[in-house]
Amino acid sequence: MPQEFSAQISPPFLSHGSDRDLGLDSTLQELSMYSFQVEVSCTAVEVTQFFEKYPLLPGAILLEQGKFIGMLSRRRLLEFLIRPYGQELFFRESLGVLYSYARTAIVQLPHTTPVLTAMQFTMRRSPELLGEPVVVQTAPDVYQLLDVHELNLASWQIRGIETQLRYERSQAKMIQNYKMASLGRLVDGVAHEILDPVSFIWGNLTYVSNYSQDLLKLIAAYDSNFPQPLEEIIHLKDEIEFDYLEQDLSKALTSIRTGAERLKKLVTSLQNFCYIDEVYPRPADLHSCLDSIVLLINSRVKGEIEIVKHYGHLPPINCFLGQLSQVFMNIFSESIDSLLNEAVRQQFDSDSTKTDHKPRIDITTKVISLVANQPEAVDSRWILIQIADNGPGLSEQSQRQIIDSFTVEKRADKTTSLALSYRIITSRHGGKLNYRSQLGIGSEFEILLPLV
Repeated sequence: MPQEFSAQISPPFLSHGSDRDLGLDSTLQELSMYSFQVEVSCTAVEVTQFFEKYPLLPGAILLEQGKFIGMLSRRRLLEFLIRPYGQELFFRESLGVLYSYARTAIVQLPHTTPVLTAMQFTMRRSPELLGEPVVVQTAPDVYQLLDVHELNLASWQIRGIETQLRYERSQAKMIQNYKMASLGRLVDGVAHEILDPVSFIWGNLTYVSNYSQDLLKLIAAYDSNFPQPLEEIIHLKDEIEFDYLEQDLSKALTSIRTGAERLKKLVTSLQNFCYIDEVYPRPADLHSCLDSIVLLINSRVKGEIEIVKHYGHLPPINCFLGQLSQVFMNIFSESIDSLLNEAVRQQFDSDSTKTDHKPRIDITTKVISLVANQPEAVDSRWILIQIADNGPGLSEQSQRQIIDSFTVEKRADKTTSLALSYRIITSRHGGKLNYRSQLGIGSEFEILLPLV
């Protein structure tokens, strides 16, 4: 090449990407790219000499007085040799003229673009442009060329990683589902074993209560017929504190009955929560389901959070009861965590604004009608379940993250409990799950289930 063109053509060099393995979040800066800058005043013959010397060079970055104006690939440049009158242009005209005839569409991306995103951009091009290199901006006024084959290989490698991760996640989910099913059966068996003796206690309490009252009546009859008891009987009454025993016996039996009833409800709630759904939905009482979950979470609440129920009249609804129980548990756990964390923060943060209201969760259920958008459509009836708290609330950004997790599951991210709840409500029950929050006011989850 003549010496006068040395200032107009920068010798090509290959910038190698990072040595670390590619991952799902890999960007273009981790791939190998070519830097070959040419002023448009040069001729095609001069550039072709570099293409012959560097056969892997995909194209050239075109500059006009040092400013980037475009890219001309090796294939586009050599096509002029087979065009009518193309050889005349090839040997006589400058690259600027050839570039004006090339009419190529350039994909220009920043070096921070993810590999998979860049691949999507290149695949949107017309078929004749699929082999064109990609222009990557690595710095202000600095551009490099990425061979599309290099991009394809990286994309396939990442797709393989993504497929492997999905497979591993599906395997882990299958194992976890099997473990949870086994655990559910185990807990159900233990609950059944607990429920049997509790039922014995509950069933015999009525007889024990009647027997004790009969014995007290018998002792009272003896006292009325033998007003002067023996000294031994008087001593025994004093020793066992008969007067107190007579008054406290009914209270003790009532306490035992209350404890047995509470234990029976707790075990029944545990059985319902561990219930394994059948293939088809079955009618269920949602109020009973909510009461069971509230009973199970009482150990976390410990009187610090007030739970208020505003129950309407709900008919039985066909549903997968075990899955709905999981949804209610997830939502209650989110609200309880928010309220308890805020209480702890206020306790240890002397600068925070103290609130006088007690942490509270309101549960509201009712049947509503939703009017469809179509004029001729009839009203549809839905069951509405609202679970609201008076916690600190969330910012707009945090709310957006939660709502995004409902609809978009990021690759390789763990599925959150709320995202799982969203899929159960929408996919399994054909319902809707809405979330609203306001700083300083609280948060609200709204569940809509179709009545029919």
